[in-house]
Amino acid sequence: MKKFLVAAVGLVALSMAAPASAADLAARPYTKAPPMIAAIYDWSGFYVGANGGWGSSHKCWDQVFVGFGSFSEGCHDATGGVAGGQIGYRWQAGGWVFGLEGQGNWADLRGSNTSLAFPATNIRTHVDAFGLFTGQVGYAWNNVLLYVKGGGAVTNSRYDIRTVVGDVLLANTSDQTRWGGTVGAGVEFSFAPNWSAGVEYDHIFTQNRTINFVTPPTGVFFGTERIRQDVDLVTVRVNYRWGGPVIAKY
Repeated sequence: MKKFLVAAVGLVALSMAAPASAADLAARPYTKAPPMIAAIYDWSGFYVGANGGWGSSHKCWDQVFVGFGSFSEGCHDATGGVAGGQIGYRWQAGGWVFGLEGQGNWADLRGSNTSLAFPATNIRTHVDAFGLFTGQVGYAWNNVLLYVKGGGAVTNSRYDIRTVVGDVLLANTSDQTRWGGTVGAGVEFSFAPNWSAGVEYDHIFTQNRTINFVTPPTGVFFGTERIRQDVDLVTVRVNYRWGGPVIAKY
């Protein structure tokens, strides 16, 4: 009987001590979830893309008479659409981005005005192509890039003179290739690891050029014009780049 009582008292004591012992145990260590890994976009790498938009070429003509000076024939804007492509390479150092790019575009910029010196005639311009060869400097905020650019430019144009009444062709030129410079700026946004889209403005400026006109189809000399030209372009661009975002380490 005595042994039974001792055993019963022991069981009661153990049952009372068990909660206290569990409470005295140290709490299980809490393991914090690892932080999210942020993707940092790197603009370095080769890229190729397409572009399209709108252009305007401002032209001013002067009729030149050797030994007698020149007479202004007025100015006009040749406007229309442009479309083409670009290829380039960029490298990034910190937030700064540097690049080189070549761009070639088809264009359909047309314009005309009635000659101030010879009111019976219209003078007409057609810009049908241009190319840009530029360097870039920009600054990136992760996947957003703001940049400026500058370099050389080339345009291809044709000119003709027609009658106001009847639109009869009096004289024209062969294709005229003109070299000059360009400056521009743009913003580009990466919407996928290898894809980006942006908007760009470019201004092309060329020097005055003296051009001889001939009468078709005989090719007989008709006259000489000094033509001043510049071009303004606004294009939307889409690029594919070889590479991808850099994964930040922690």
